[in-house]
Formats: sequence, C-alpha cells, structure tokens
Amino acid sequence: MAKGTTAMEVRADGVAVITISNPPVNALSFDVIACLQRNYAEALSRSDVKAIVLTGAKGRFCGGFDITAFGKKPKNEKPGSMSIDFLSDIVEDARKPSVAAIDGIALGGGLELAMVCHARISTPSAQLGLPELQLGIIPGLGGTQRLPRLVGLQKALEMLLTSKAIKGRDAHEVGLVDAITSANELVNTACSWALEIVENRRPWFKCLYRTDRLPDLVEVKDVLKFARVQAKKKAPNVQHPIVCIDVIEEGIVCGPRVGLMKEALSAKVVEQSETSKCLRHFFFAQRATSKIPNITNIGLTPRKIKKAAIVGGGLMGSGIATVLILNNFKVILKEINEQFLSAGINRVKGNLQSFVRKGQLTKEDCEKKFSLLSGVLDYEQFRDADLVIEAVIEDILLKQQIFSDLEKYCHHNCILATNTSTIDLNLIGQKTGSQDRIVGAHFFSPAHVMPLLEIVRTHQTSLQAIVDLLDVAKKIQKTPIVAGNCTGFAVNRMFFPYGQAASFLVDYGLDVYHIDNVITQFGMPMGPFRLADLVGFGVATATRKQYFQSYPERCYKSMLLLQILLEDNRTGESSRKGFYIYDDKRKASQDPDLIKYIEKARNMGGVTQGPKLMKLSDSDIVEIILFPVVNEACRVLDEGISLKASDLDVASIMGMGFPSYRGGVMFWADSLSAKYVYDRLEAWSKDYGQFFKPCEYLAARARQGASLAAKVDGAKSRLYGFTVHLPCLVY
Repeated sequence: MAKGTTAMEVRADGVAVITISNPPVNALSFDVIACLQRNYAEALSRSDVKAIVLTGAKGRFCGGFDITAFGKKPKNEKPGSMSIDFLSDIVEDARKPSVAAIDGIALGGGLELAMVCHARISTPSAQLGLPELQLGIIPGLGGTQRLPRLVGLQKALEMLLTSKAIKGRDAHEVGLVDAITSANELVNTACSWALEIVENRRPWFKCLYRTDRLPDLVEVKDVLKFARVQAKKKAPNVQHPIVCIDVIEEGIVCGPRVGLMKEALSAKVVEQSETSKCLRHFFFAQRATSKIPNITNIGLTPRKIKKAAIVGGGLMGSGIATVLILNNFKVILKEINEQFLSAGINRVKGNLQSFVRKGQLTKEDCEKKFSLLSGVLDYEQFRDADLVIEAVIEDILLKQQIFSDLEKYCHHNCILATNTSTIDLNLIGQKTGSQDRIVGAHFFSPAHVMPLLEIVRTHQTSLQAIVDLLDVAKKIQKTPIVAGNCTGFAVNRMFFPYGQAASFLVDYGLDVYHIDNVITQFGMPMGPFRLADLVGFGVATATRKQYFQSYPERCYKSMLLLQILLEDNRTGESSRKGFYIYDDKRKASQDPDLIKYIEKARNMGGVTQGPKLMKLSDSDIVEIILFPVVNEACRVLDEGISLKASDLDVASIMGMGFPSYRGGVMFWADSLSAKYVYDRLEAWSKDYGQFFKPCEYLAARARQGASLAAKVDGAKSRLYGFTVHLPCLVY
C-alpha cells in the first residue's frame, strides 16, 4: 500500500474493511482524507456491502491530522466541509453502520474519526485522546461535540483541557469504546459487531445526537463556569482553552449542528494564532532534539543497559533511582554509610508511594518496582553495571576520587556519567584514563518528575556513549538535549544571567516581590527570587562563584544581598526564611523585614537608584531579566555548545519553566526580532556596564535582519532572526 492512502477490502460476510495507511502514525493527510471519501462513496453504493469497519495499518489506528499540513489547506475550503458534510452527513448519517477497530493510537482527528462511527472496539492498551490544546488548537472534526455525549461533560473537559490520553480499558469504563478485545481478534470482533448492528442485535447509535450522558442545562452552566475559572488560573495568557469550552457550550445549548459549525470556525481562528504557532514549534522542536548530526545518523546501535548504579542517595540520586526503576531498570544505590543509605532508599520509597497516592501506580506495581532497587556501601556490585551515574555534591575533588574508583571497579564498556549541573567534565575525569566513556547525565530536580535530560559530551566522549544515553532517555521517557562541555553546559549556562539581572534591578531600586510577580505574570512558574529560595542560597552562591570564575567579564558582580541574608541564617525555603518567609506547609509569604536587608546591601554597594529604572514598565522588567539569557544563549550557539536554537527552546521550557505557549526563549526573542534585542542590550550596556553587552553572534543576526528587511518592502525583521539563520527544524 502506498504512503498516505486508504485501502478497502470487502469480506465474504459483506463487511468492507477500510484501512488507513500513512506511516509512521497513520496521520490524516489531505491524500488520506480524499482516499477515505472515495472508499466510503464506493462502500455505501455497493449492494454487496452491509457494513463498514475502519482500522489502521501496522497496529495503529490513526494519530490525528498531520500538523505539518497546517496552513496548506485549500483557500476555498468551506468551513465544516470535512466535519459536517463528510463525517456527519455521509459517515454518521449513512444507512450502513461503521465500526472503528482501534489499536495502538487514536489521537486527535483519529479519535474524532472513531467517534463518528456507530461503535468502537479497542485493544486494552490502545491510547485514545484529544491532545489538540497542547498545540494551541481545538478539535476541528467534531471532537468538542461528540466526546461529552459519549463520556459525559466532566470527563470530556478533563480529557480536553489536560490533553491526556486514556487507555482502551479505561475508555471502555467511561463509555468511549463499546468493547475490548485482543489485537489478534480486533478486526473480526469489529466486523461481527457491525453485522449485529445491521441485524438490529446491537443498538445503532449516532453519538452526535445522544443526550443521555449530558447533565441538565443548569448543571452544564455551573460545570463550564468552573472549567473556565480553572483554565484561566492554569494558563491565564492563552485563549484557546476558553474557546474550546465556549464551543462545547454552544453545542449543548444550541444543538450539535450549531456546535459543529462554531467548532469549525473557531478551530480555523485559533490555528492561525501566535500561541498555536509557538506550541507547534515546541512540538517539532521536542522531536528534533534526539536527531544529532554525525551521531544518530551514522548507523550506531544503542547497547543494552541491563543494570545501572548510582553514587549518592540524596535528593538527586534518589530521584534518578526512582525514574530508572519506574522504567524497569535494575538499580544499585551506593552511599557512604548505613544511615545515608537508609535515608536514600526511603526517599525512593517515598517517591514511589507518591505515585500510588496519585493513582499513577498500583500498590502491587509499586512493590515490583521497589524490588529492582538494592543498596550498597562499596563498589563490589558495580562490576557488572552498564551505566553509573554519580550524583553527589558539587565538589570537584570528591567527584575526581569517585571517578578514579569507578574506573577500577567497572567493566571497560560501562558508561561513567555525572549528574553535575555546572562543573567542567574534563576536570571531573582528570584523574582517569577513561575520558572516552565519561559523559554528563544532567537531570533536573526533582529527577523523577522533570522531563528534561541534558546529555553532555566532551571532545573525548565516544559517540557510542551518546547513542546509549539517548536510548536510555527514550526508555525513561525524558526529552534529551545533547550539549557540549563548559561551565553550566547549555541549560544552566544560558540562564545564569537570569538571577543576576533580577539582582541588578533590586540593587537599583526595584521591589523583589514586584519583579517576581511580573515574571510569573509573563508565564514563568515562579520569579527569580522565589526560585532562589527553592534552590537554596548555598547552591546559588556556589554556582555564582563558578560563573564568576569562568565568565568574569559578563557577570553582574554584586552578591551583597545574598551574603547579608546568609549571615542572618536566611538560606531559603529549607530554613523557612529567604526572600520570602514560609509556614509549616512551606507556603511562601512576603516578608516586610526584607527591605532592611536590601537597604543595607544598597548602602554597602554604593548603588544609587537609577531614575530610568524606577519608571520601567512590566515588559521592560521582563526584557531586562530575559534578554541577557537570550544573549548568553547566542554565545552557547556560537561556541557549538548547543547545535540548534530549537534545542535551547526545548531546554528553556522543559528545564527552566519558560512558557511553552511562547515557543521557547529563542523563538520568543525571534518574534521580537534580533535587532530589537540587540538594540535594547546595547543601550543598557552603555548605561549599566558589560553585563548587558550584546555578543557578536547577536550583533551579526541584528545586522542581517536590518539589511534584509530594508531590501524587502514591508518585511518584518523577525523573519531574519535566530531561528532562520540557525540549523533549525525541517518540518
């Protein structure tokens, strides 16, 4: 079967089996839809066809509409032509029933296609969901209308607003599918079900017109009102979740046909929004991080990692152990004494139990996972480990000793990884002869929750070790970023100016809490000062010193405020006092006493308030804090520490909490234009020093943008910024 087609086979029992084939996920391209329409026209006209079964090739039903085709739709396409004219009027209203046979995935438009059918048969492990909102769009093929009628309004809102898929067995429980069967019996069961509908031994449901799962209108209004409040609270800067709720309400209040038309019109509008463009960029960028030129395309096969070992059972080590055993790796956890080892193992147990409490793991599964972990006090059991991850404190001498010991005990193919967040890997491996297998495996805290894994390579690291770690990342469901070796690597180095710029603003007269509020309103999960409290001032001070040593010419030198706070035993959230004060539940509150520490730091530093800075708008504050991050990211690219801007977008979102609906820090900067970023930084550098001085890489992009924009009438300089001139994505 050719790519991007459907094929129809009429069985002896009179069932026409239509199979979607568009590898790898059987997406609904325009070619597939055209073929599907032809197949249906033929099946409905043939006298030897009694019923239709719709399925997908190679164990996958349909992964939804091909989003690479967004913007390529025919300009004269009538709104609702697919969802109303074809799916509703031809498929759902046909005189011959259709049954969907679902295996693998039925996502987005794939699930919408299945819901148009008169019954759905699924395998237990199939994934069914409508993840459109994570792409900044809403379902456009009837999903907003049919899902509430099948599973009820509350469950439909949960599935839509979280973009989370459910498994076939759960879909059966909530009414989304009608029966569960094995993959081997799937098509036969669906065919039998279809014939039983024809023979009136099964009900013939057109789910668009079902109302038995919908509450009365008063309850509908209350449920949707609450959903709007929650959506605005979770994502105040985006509109598409509210649009989705409005479309659902329209269909329930005014009727499903009206709802379908509103859905079609609204889907077209949100598809063209900046939010959708940003979220789609992030979607593709995520999938591009594991494609590394001259590494993943040269035919290397990942080696099997059967057993992993972790040195250090603190918060990071126990979190890494947790994520490994959750994904069925055998793990050895080493500590220096029984007390520390017991504490580390108990942390892992606590992490697992948190998944049980959330319903994400059964007690039985929890026990099975926990049995994969064993604790040791020496290196004897490291001899057959395939991967070791060192996760001790950021002490160079200690790490050097550990790697020297690992070289003695581990077999010669064992990967020796460090979880360091800032220390140069060449220093860590300095006392070994195994530089070819030393690699960074930088997890983000908490390691069993945060989705990013930064893989750091030196010039000596073998390509095989990188390929092996990329495979581990895939198996533990982390998004990998491959970075070069330097202080801070790609992610932390890019963001080291973030807190420094915030400190600069406070020194020059701005309020700590106002800065944090502005940054959270922009979309960061917390402001730089709340983040400093969470990380702890000890860590913040130590990492700042490393950056001062490595990049002295572009650091904002003042550390007086942190030092003064530390002298008064204010160390951050762990001591319940930092920039904020914390109650027994670690809830943060503003501290009116903070101003005396700030004034002392200002007096000691001899800083006078800058009149320009006191008049800053909220957008100015955002730019002063984040443009130095963009500037450092440009250096990271220029030095080859990161290979493409899109990797830094993913890293900023998944590692640092930059809002995904802005596309990542580089995509956001590009939307403003390289020239604008350069001009702002250059002006600040003249007023406030080298910390803001734009790098040559950024200057070159600004010149290119200005030059090209001048040649193209009406051109926006953003088109010639970072993402175009970097080796970025090929859609």
